[in-house]
Amino acid sequence: MIPAAVIQSDSLPDTSARAWVDVDLDAVVANGRHVARVAGRRLLPMVKANGYGLGAGRIVGVLESLDPWGYGVATLEEGAALRSAGIGRPVLVFTPLTGDWVAAALRYDLRPVLCDLQALGTWLAAAGGQPFHLGIDTGMARAGLAHDDVPALAACRALLAGATGYEGVCTHFHSADGDPAATARQWSRFEEAITALGPRPPMVHAANSAAALQGTPYAADLVRPGIFLYGGRAGDATPATVAALRARVIAVRAVPAGATVGYGATWRPERAVRLATLAIGYADGVLRSLSNRGSVELAGRLAPIRGSVTMDMTMVEAPESVRVGDIATVYGGLVSLDTQAAAAGTISYELLTSLGPRVHRRYGAAS
Repeated sequence: MIPAAVIQSDSLPDTSARAWVDVDLDAVVANGRHVARVAGRRLLPMVKANGYGLGAGRIVGVLESLDPWGYGVATLEEGAALRSAGIGRPVLVFTPLTGDWVAAALRYDLRPVLCDLQALGTWLAAAGGQPFHLGIDTGMARAGLAHDDVPALAACRALLAGATGYEGVCTHFHSADGDPAATARQWSRFEEAITALGPRPPMVHAANSAAALQGTPYAADLVRPGIFLYGGRAGDATPATVAALRARVIAVRAVPAGATVGYGATWRPERAVRLATLAIGYADGVLRSLSNRGSVELAGRLAPIRGSVTMDMTMVEAPESVRVGDIATVYGGLVSLDTQAAAAGTISYELLTSLGPRVHRRYGAAS
């Protein structure tokens, strides 16, 4: 291991221009405002996974202008980070609470989503009247009280009868972007479970981005936009572009017909081509599944990825005009976030949350 004293910041070149993502904060606000306008409800923006890879602190900072009810996170650490950043609004933790997490949740004033009878009992015994939400499983089979578990719902109702902290109840749609019948069925199950639990709490919420953008049918009291805020499509709605992932060209070479390209020699040109090497790879968020499948924007044109994406570098077939130092846009330009995700065989969420720590986040506007 290199001693820390040997590494001095002023002895290293500025490598921030190797690979970076430009984050349009105005677009984040515009997307949030659009969801609020269509749904007609206050927002509970999801800012988990470091704001879907784009920097939760900066994302929350601009979303404050929309006066959200609060913020949704996945972990106690994410919630504590928001508190450390000075956020005073409600912070709802969606990962089911376990008994050993109760003290930390109370310390940082985080509201848990309680997903089983034991968790509810533990919270009520330890937290007094501190706010909490109940999670109902209506078809995800991931977490929450089963909507049709009559004994468990009855037992919860008995505990809730004297629980002053019962602030909200929620569920999660599994196919709001493509299966209206399934979504309607989940909503009906949710409503029945809420009734079985007794008096309706102040906050009922279920709508993710796709459901919220359908208007009022599933808006309830709050809507929980996620991917749409960050520039990913949700159902038929197209958001403003938020993230543009870019990398420098660090090498250009002429490659003859039949030459081998990349690990495993997975691509050989049928004619002489010009290849550009980009200073970005799968450690930075360019998924390896894009090998010989994806394209980037380079010199105003589409440049197909050739050979295997490597950990630190990616090769593309380049126009003749390309030179070392030119900038390629992996997504957020001619190639959209969702188009690149489809080429990788995945979803936009994974591309954003795969952005590595070496990728500098550069923020524009909304300051």
